[in-house]
Amino acid sequence: MTTILDVQGLTKTFEMHHLGQSLPAFEDLSFTLHAGEFLLLSGPNGVGKSTLLRTLYRSYLPVAGHLWFHSREGVIDMANAADIDVAHLRRTEIGFVTQFLNARPRVAAEDIVAEPMRLAGYGRDEALEQARHWLAAFGVKPDLWRAYPTTFSGGEQQKVNLARALILPQRMLLLDEPTASLDKGARAALVARLAELKAQGVAMIGVFHHPGDVAALIDREIPLKPKTPIEETADVAL
Repeated sequence: MTTILDVQGLTKTFEMHHLGQSLPAFEDLSFTLHAGEFLLLSGPNGVGKSTLLRTLYRSYLPVAGHLWFHSREGVIDMANAADIDVAHLRRTEIGFVTQFLNARPRVAAEDIVAEPMRLAGYGRDEALEQARHWLAAFGVKPDLWRAYPTTFSGGEQQKVNLARALILPQRMLLLDEPTASLDKGARAALVARLAELKAQGVAMIGVFHHPGDVAALIDREIPLKPKTPIEETADVAL
C-alpha cells in the first residue's frame, strides 16, 4: 500500500495565559494513512477533531511530533516545513473541505469553483465546464451560477464550497463536517463524489456529525478522548 501520511507523536496544546492553564487537544498521536484509505475521526464535541484536521493542514502548528507527507516531489515534514512549501502542497496535493465558504465579493459562483482548475493550468472553457458540472451535481440551480455566493443562503454557499474543493482530485483530502446543512440530494452527491475519489486512490481523513452518511467508505476509525487542562506551575500574582 502506498503511504500518503505518516503521523508520529503528534501533540497540540493551546496556552490559555489568562487562566494560567494549558489545554491539550491531543497528545502523542500516531497513525499512517494510505492511498485510497478513509479514516474517520470520532469522539465527543470539543475533543479536538477539527483541531487535528487543522494541524494536519498546518493551519495550526503542533508543539511536538512529525507529519511526514509523501508528496510527488518527496517526503516532507509538514510540522516543520516552510510556509511556501505548505502553500504549494495545498495548491497541488492537499485539500481541505469544510462547511464554510469564504466567498470573495463580486466573484461569480462558477468562477470560484473553476479557480482550482485555472490555477492548475487548465483553460478557462474547460474549467468553467467542469465547474458548472459540479455545481449542478450538488444541486445549485443554473440561474445562480453567475451570481455572487455572498448573497446565497448558508446551504447554497456550502454547495459552492464543496464543488470548488472537490473539482480536482487531490492526493489527500481533509473533511471537516462537510455534510452539515446539506439537503438530502447534496449529501448523496457528496458521498458519490467521495466514493469516486476514493476509488481513484485519494486518501481521506474526516469528521462527520452523522458518520452514517459515509459508513460505506470508512476503513478505520481514530477515537479521540477529552483531555484535562493542565495548571501552570508558575506563581500567579494576586
